Amino acid sequence: MSNLQYQLSYWEYDSFFRKLDAAVIGSGIVGLNAALQLKALRPDWQIAVLERGPLPIGASTRNAGFACFGSMTELLDDLAQQPEEHVWKLVQRRWTGLQRLRAKLGDQALEYREWGGYELFPERETQALEACLDQMHHFNTILKDVIGVSDCFAKANNEAKSFGFQGITGVIKNKAEGQIHTGKMMKSLLQLAQNNDILMVSGLHITAFEQQTTKVTLQTANGWTLDVPRVVLATNGFSQAWLNKPDIRPARNQVLITAPIEGLKIKGCFHYDRGYYYFRNIHNRILLGGGRNLAPEQETTTEFGFRTEIQSALQKLLHDVILPRQKVAIDHWWSGILGIGKSKDPILKHLSERVVLAARLGGMGVAIGTLVGEEAAQLLLEG
Repeated sequence: MSNLQYQLSYWEYDSFFRKLDAAVIGSGIVGLNAALQLKALRPDWQIAVLERGPLPIGASTRNAGFACFGSMTELLDDLAQQPEEHVWKLVQRRWTGLQRLRAKLGDQALEYREWGGYELFPERETQALEACLDQMHHFNTILKDVIGVSDCFAKANNEAKSFGFQGITGVIKNKAEGQIHTGKMMKSLLQLAQNNDILMVSGLHITAFEQQTTKVTLQTANGWTLDVPRVVLATNGFSQAWLNKPDIRPARNQVLITAPIEGLKIKGCFHYDRGYYYFRNIHNRILLGGGRNLAPEQETTTEFGFRTEIQSALQKLLHDVILPRQKVAIDHWWSGILGIGKSKDPILKHLSERVVLAARLGGMGVAIGTLVGEEAAQLLLEG
């Protein structure tokens, strides 16, 4: 039997969908936080979270688990394109979102470790390193006010020597950066939603919506429709379908994880080549991802998969720079879909009176996703 032949029975519709007050499309970090906030503000509402995959399939369970708000080169790039006040306001929102996530779930559930973040500069990036060092005092002065952390950035060449990297001439440490286990984060958020009597429905792909006078009609890939009073679209990299003039595009990132490495000394989150590559330690392994800048047009896709060119670049970085002179096996590969755009600000707006879109997290979903989800719920209630 094909999916197009599947129809809801009377019992299914009556028990699960008839009395819904709101539906959230997407069960990632934004969607679940939107649903939880709606339930907190309207305890009597019946709320459903509809997910097209068996698990949240975009970025929330497929990222590197960096609890970060921006490396120095990323922030310098932002400052070259946007007013300084705007850049630091976005940093503050990322920091606030991260603190709300930690408060909501707890550091133990997140497996949160504040081991710092490091930006690595090979010899060819001497000019970029000097630019960062020139701005370090200025950045630290501002961040003391923005996030309450003194001397956030510091040169860390000596500290990084113990990691054994090859071909790195400069290192800048961000002592406020941490890392989490994103699988445990999502498992905890899903459990919290279920504990709050929020209906979780997996394997239901919403392909379109139509605003009616008193309801929103959702079209499913199965061929049937659902009518709900209000909707939050929390589909991040898959959100182009909802917009007439898309100011969000998908970005596929490819990730590997090694087999366990005996005596692994590397500890922390690491940014390389302006953040286009990133890696970290996790359970005596190295997780490494990125490289979409090698084929930006081809990686602007919502299709999961791999590109040989990028896989080769990641393996070369692993063996030549991160773990030189070590034999290490790769245990697993996967890909995830980010939502990015010309602006790094999240999209948070009404698409119609009863539909709110919350998307374009710009690769910072761990940090800002909780805040964006909560704000989406508030915006929906404001009508």
